[in-house]
Parts: sequence; C-alpha cells; structure tokens
Amino acid sequence: MRARLSLLALIASAPAAGGCAHEAPRPSSVAFAFAGSAGSPSSPISLTAPTDPTQSPAYRYASLGREACEAELATRGVPFARVEGARAVLAPVRLTGPVRGIAIHSVLPAKQRATSPLEILDCRLVLALDDFAQMLARHDVVEIVHMSVYRPPRKSWPEGRIGTRHDGALAIDIGKFIRKDGTALDVEKDFHGRIGTKTCGPNTGPQPATPEALTLRSLICDAADQRLFNVELTPDYNWQHRNHFHLEVTANVKWFLVH
Repeated sequence: MRARLSLLALIASAPAAGGCAHEAPRPSSVAFAFAGSAGSPSSPISLTAPTDPTQSPAYRYASLGREACEAELATRGVPFARVEGARAVLAPVRLTGPVRGIAIHSVLPAKQRATSPLEILDCRLVLALDDFAQMLARHDVVEIVHMSVYRPPRKSWPEGRIGTRHDGALAIDIGKFIRKDGTALDVEKDFHGRIGTKTCGPNTGPQPATPEALTLRSLICDAADQRLFNVELTPDYNWQHRNHFHLEVTANVKWFLVH
C-alpha cells in the first residue's frame, strides 16, 4: 500500500454547520510532511498529498457548476433526474438507477425513497461516487446503503446560500456495501479499527485482519490514493463514526483529510 502523508496544520476552531456530529476540523493552513506516529482526533490527521491538488478528481468536481456537472453525468451515462428547490444545494439530483451497476440508496424502505430528501445528492458528489463505483465493482459490490446525504438546513438558512457537507448534499455516510452473493461489508461490524489510529499508510490495518476488514480498508485507502473525496472519516476517527464512512467533496479547498 502506498505511503500516506501527515497533515501539519493550524486547526480550525469549529467545523461548519451541517455535517456529521463531531466531524474532523478543517485545516486553515497546510504544510505536508512524511507521516510520523499515529494520529488522533486532536492531533495531525492522515491524508494523501497530491503533487498538484488542482488536478485531483475531487478538486475538479467541486469546481463545476450545475450545467457542466450534469453534462458530465449525462456523458458518463449516470441515470439521474434534476431536482428543483433543494435548499442550500448547488446542483441537486436524484439517482434514477444504478451507477455502474451499483444501487446507491438510503436505509429507508424503497417506497419512501422517491420523495425523501435523504435521496438527494449534489451532482458533484455523484461524479466522485461514479469513480468510486468502479473500485467497488472490483470487489463485487452491487449496492451502497447510506445513512444520510442531504440534511435540509434550518429554516433560518439565508436564501441563496450554498451549503457544504450534508447541508449541501456533498457528503455521504455509507454504512454497508452489499455484494453479489448477498453478503454485506458492514462498517460497524467489519471495519475493526481503533479510535486514534491512522487508517491508511505504513504499519496500519484492521485488528483482527479479517477478509471483510481488509476489503473495507482497501476501499477507503484506494479512494484516498485516487483523491476522489476531500474528506474521508472512518471508525478510526471517533465514536460517532463507528458505523459509517463519511465521504465528502469540498469546494474551494486544496487539502485531503483521511482518518
């Protein structure tokens, strides 16, 4: 597994509204150095350091406007329908079919999904998930079950203000990956991490290293290598993330957090 690097940064004092509870703080300034000891929620966070962050998929997708993003989804053959009126979301869409053969949906019963806000995603996140789906297909994954993507912001949210993380439908909390044979890679049961340890890089790995745990670790670390998402939080980060992967595309940044 390729080596990851550590983030040496001044840590923002508080996360923006709308994400998972107790999300990782965002860096306010960044310098890159080789990884040292394992990180923890209060210390430098592991990340991938691209030669040029602006060439990463996550950066490019986050920079797209609505028309350009939807055009790229159409070119890729991703089945979607435009959504109008999703407050705080720049380019809201609903998936109308599988992405590269992989169904992506919430934990809600199928009958409720067509109208639930939980099924709304920003188009830019969908592009990253389309790339991610190519990795998942190599592990015979046919279904992603998530706990949330879009969380409509409070009523006092300013008109026209675009959100980030879950406010802007730019983050997905994945709890399970279902495979062709019907078995599930369950993040809570199968990840086998430990709070405060690094997720990716040398001298890392699940304990115990079951096949399911190794596959989950491969998925998250391969996505980090490809810089598909700006933020990847796992059960290694804190208790609140014990049962899901938080994967996020973040606009106007050049950093990548992995914990």
